[in-house]
Amino acid sequence: MPLRCDRCLPFGLAPPLREIVENLEADAPEAVSHAKDYDVFISHASEDKDAVVRPLAKQLRDHGLEVWYDEFELRIGDSLRRKIDGGIARSRFGIVVLSKPFFAKGLPAYELDGLVTMAVSGRQVLLPLWHEISKDEVGAASPSLADKVALRTADYTIDEIASEIASVVRGR
Repeated sequence: MPLRCDRCLPFGLAPPLREIVENLEADAPEAVSHAKDYDVFISHASEDKDAVVRPLAKQLRDHGLEVWYDEFELRIGDSLRRKIDGGIARSRFGIVVLSKPFFAKGLPAYELDGLVTMAVSGRQVLLPLWHEISKDEVGAASPSLADKVALRTADYTIDEIASEIASVVRGR
């Protein structure tokens, strides 16, 4: 049964955000009050870890940012859904590494739904990176993402991308 919401945004975007927060609170209420806040949440396909995501996550940490990245946060026995929902709900920015594998997988789509919901509600800013994908391919998968200004890994080094993201996060 869909959630009823008097302040819901068009197209049903508010209920999934509410569900993320409610899931986090219901599953671990004590964790919410002691939860760590993150500057960025990185959503990606596993195929992009070695070339882009792992080095980017490390560079962002070197820039002093609090980063939610699966290899930093997930431990044996963790609930994947709870940890992802919590990371999304507690991050100010959502970095999405868009690639062909990203659009072909379920888990990145789940994360993207949460990140877009947070962005539309004004609780988060979406920062897209394009990795080995064209504007036409992004547009075919998600016209709204193709409209966002993005950094392309073909045009910038990981260090340059990390510096730009750190600058945006810090408001400079």
